[in-house]
Amino acid sequence: MSIPALPSTPSPLPSSGAASGGTVGSPGFGDTLSRLLDTVDDKAGAANVAIGHMLDGTGDVHEAMIAMQEADTMLQLTVQVRNKLVQAYQDVMRMPV
Repeated sequence: MSIPALPSTPSPLPSSGAASGGTVGSPGFGDTLSRLLDTVDDKAGAANVAIGHMLDGTGDVHEAMIAMQEADTMLQLTVQVRNKLVQAYQDVMRMPV
């Protein structure tokens, strides 16, 4: 069982280059964070479904444990990204003008 990569296709809505800091048509930082959060939510939902199948006898314990570990890993990744964002924001706010 592999962990799917985040899609690297451009977002359907064009982003303005000045507001997002990127080129027109490329996915913005907010879009990437949104996809990350959607992936975390999907993994948590898949873990809940796998646990439900395990409890009603139609699923395997191993599948449920793998799904739970995937959801936990994605949550840990998201927390670390948030921590780095907060740290970067604090560093920027401490800069003298």
